[in-house]
Formats: sequence, C-alpha cells, structure tokens
Amino acid sequence: MRKHTKLIIALSLPLQIVLIKVLANYPNFVEQYYSNGIYQWISKAMHVVFGWVPFSVGDILYTVATIYVLRWLYKNRKRLRTDTKNYLLDILAPISLAYFAFHMMWAFNYYRLPLHQSLNIENEYSTEQLVNITKDLISKTNLIHGIIKEHDTSMVIMPYTKRELIALAPRGYTQLTKEYPNLTYSTSSLKRSIYSLPLTYMGFSGYLNPFTNEAQIDGLIPAYKYPTTTSHEIAHQLGYAAENEANFIGAMAAMKHENIYFNYSGYSFALRHCLNDIYMRDPLLYQELLMTVNIGVLKNYEETRLFWQSYENLSESFFKNTYSGFLMANNQKGGIESYSYIVALLVNYFESRP
Repeated sequence: MRKHTKLIIALSLPLQIVLIKVLANYPNFVEQYYSNGIYQWISKAMHVVFGWVPFSVGDILYTVATIYVLRWLYKNRKRLRTDTKNYLLDILAPISLAYFAFHMMWAFNYYRLPLHQSLNIENEYSTEQLVNITKDLISKTNLIHGIIKEHDTSMVIMPYTKRELIALAPRGYTQLTKEYPNLTYSTSSLKRSIYSLPLTYMGFSGYLNPFTNEAQIDGLIPAYKYPTTTSHEIAHQLGYAAENEANFIGAMAAMKHENIYFNYSGYSFALRHCLNDIYMRDPLLYQELLMTVNIGVLKNYEETRLFWQSYENLSESFFKNTYSGFLMANNQKGGIESYSYIVALLVNYFESRP
C-alpha cells in the first residue's frame, strides 16, 4: 500500500467515528436502508460462502490475523523509535479498514430501531404485570417439564448431541416467521467454535463473527442451554445486535419450536429472566414464586450455575467489563447486563396475546 494511500485511509478513521455518531441519531434510516436493506444481502452472501464449511472459518481467520499481527509487531518493534510516523501509519491504516468493514458488514445494526418499536409492542411494565406473566411462565415451564419427565424433581437431559441441537435450531425461526416475516432465517451458518475453552473462561456462550457472519457456539456449555444460545446467535445473524433483543428473539424462537426440548429451554430461559427481575423488586415474593417451580427445573438452573462457577477466574470479569464497555460505546446503554429490557419485551409480548 502506497504511503499517500495509507495516510488517507488512516485519517479517515476519525471521520468514520464522527459519521457513525451522527448516524446513531437516525435509527429509522438505519432500519430501512441498512438493517432491512444492504445488510440482508451481505448476510445472505456470507452464509452462502461460509455456511457449508463444517468448521469455523472466522475462528481460523482470527488465528491467522493474530499470528500475523504479533509477528509484525515483533519484527517492526524498533521502528517505533526510528520511523515513528510510518510505523503509526502502518498500524492505523489497517485499523481504519477493519473499523469500516466491521460496521459495513454488521455493526451498523447497533443503531437500528429498538426492537419494541419494530415489533409494535410496549416497552413499559408494572410489577403486577411482571408477576402475572411470571406465574404464567412458571405454569407453562412446569407443564412442559412434566411432559418430558415423569417426576417433577428430575432434571431434563437433552436426548440430542450438541451438533444435532445446532442443526435443529433454525426450525424455531420457521415458526416465528409466521408471526414476524422479517425474522426469516435461511442458509444456516452455525458452527461450534474452536475456541470454546477460551470462550468459557471469558464467560461467553457464543459470539457472531462480523466478518464472516458465522454464529459461533461454545462447545462446552451444557446441552440444556444449546437451544436458546444457538437461537440467540441466529438473532444476531438476522441483524439484531443488542444482547437483550437477541435474548428475546432467541427465547421466542425456542418457545415456538416444534421440538418440546427447545420449548422447555426457551420457557425456562424466559422464566429465569423474569424471576431475576422480581428478585430485584421484591426478594420475599421471589422466594414465594420460586417454591412453585418444579425442582427439576431448578436443577437445570443449578446445572448451568455450577458449570459457569467451575470456570470462574480473574480474567472473566475483565473480559465481561470490556465487552460491556464496548456495547455501551456502540449505542447499547445498558451494556451486557441490561436485563430489564428483555423482561419488558417478554411481559408486553405475552400481555398482547390472548
């Protein structure tokens, strides 16, 4: 790359940042022309190119890029003092290109309309509404659990391999599309990440590679979590960047799935979020409601808690805080822990249905 070209590309970085901040004020524009326009073509093309590959191309690209960067930094370490200007240009130009590609290929979705507006449901809810929906979710979760297990004290164990659960996940969107046509999912691109162990130690169940649009699933998490985790990552592929929105869409896809094990995972996932919100408002009421949940359901919650507890380490807080800061810098004010919004979506969705 010529020096003059590098300079132009490097100097475009602050201009890109300013333009994106301006674009954040026009969510209707982003929704119409990017999320429901350009991005649809980009994601479909990426799925056609990479979806059929049995391994994670994005993980391989990250590996190669990391090795190349570390090698380059080592080989050019002396240039920081002897050729500072060109050294910085050689770093800033690729960063500027990566920043442009990141937003053009996926991240503009951070600035689209909030999900409650695009789905035409409310965003506010009272404690009374929350309690009513939580009681309904308890009944439905217990009912599904009772169909699967003979005893209400038995934990649900998935009768499928994790690979089979990944393959089954898109069928939930086939059902969800009947209600929301814009959530159509075609040409699957779902992979188990080759970096499952590092992902687990960082506290993440999966992630979307924005440069290949592959959904990466942590291969170590309990199989019970696979239906909602995979459905969550599909929501990201559909262009819903916010974690809480992807949680809601993923839960709905699992709840509407034709498979009862997906239904169980989806309903128990939604229930856990509502119970957590009640605990924040009224711990005594939380304990009262928790006593009505089948012990087998609570054992699945405990299974997940113990799994993550077994991988707890000092770096987890660092990575989660870093990611939360990244989200807040990208128009997600609540960061990674913005639970109340998914509860608002759940409460108002179910209240609007007979």
